[in-house]
Amino acid sequence: MAAAADAEAGGTVSALRPRLAALGRRLGAPGGAGDDDTFLAKGSAALDKLKDLCNEGKEPPSALLQLYTQAVLDITYFEENQLVDEDFPEESSLQKVKELICILSEPEDLVRECNINEEPINILGAELLECLYWRKGALLYMYCHTAKERSEWLRENIAIFKKCLNDGVHYLMKMLSLRCPLQLNEDVSFQDKDTARLLSEGIFSDTHLLAMMYSGEMCYWGLRHCGEGKQESLKTIDCDLGCRSQSVALDFRETGKNLLTKYVAVCEGPLKGHGWSTTTAKEMLCYFV
Repeated sequence: MAAAADAEAGGTVSALRPRLAALGRRLGAPGGAGDDDTFLAKGSAALDKLKDLCNEGKEPPSALLQLYTQAVLDITYFEENQLVDEDFPEESSLQKVKELICILSEPEDLVRECNINEEPINILGAELLECLYWRKGALLYMYCHTAKERSEWLRENIAIFKKCLNDGVHYLMKMLSLRCPLQLNEDVSFQDKDTARLLSEGIFSDTHLLAMMYSGEMCYWGLRHCGEGKQESLKTIDCDLGCRSQSVALDFRETGKNLLTKYVAVCEGPLKGHGWSTTTAKEMLCYFV
């Protein structure tokens, strides 16, 4: 048993080393480590700690993989903010978005690569895995938000735009499905009925609610700019790092309608008076219906 655990730990360290080196190069890139940024500093500290732990070889694989995931989230967040600040430059941002999505897919890929006989959620934990999917979905949401305003680009790249929307909605829906909604019954006692209803709807934070709105909005853009029906010819956004792309085509109308109906019901129900607007969601719902 001990030998198997040692082999698992050794395999994790071997798989981690080239990825730590790659993250280190990102920190050293122009506009990277030289900037005074909290997230870069946190990412850099996590990398240094990981290198030490890998050398010691005493930590369980789950602890190493969780720390690696945190470093990935911090370092890519800095790069993501740069893209937003630069308003997603037309000539270079798509490649950068692909790259960031591939890096954000690495922690899950690592769990599989290390032959750890557990699901990623059991190794990384629900919160970190939700963060990874949220970040991938939100990044594609922000990219598409900018791209849809570039009419000439949109005309020439409608298949790519459609694919970005499709992947973005898939990532956010995956994020929303990672934790099971609370089953309300007589054994579960809640002082606050509104909180109980939110948890029973699978809404555990503001981010879950935002994910619903973002997904619905992307479905709306898809229907409006790309037309009706499923997309049979989804153009794969290939990543040279080999991350998997979402190839299942969504029905934008049906998916968007379901997500936004739930969003409106929650905002006008248990969250009424908490500052969540439903005006835009209702306008989009009218378009879907």
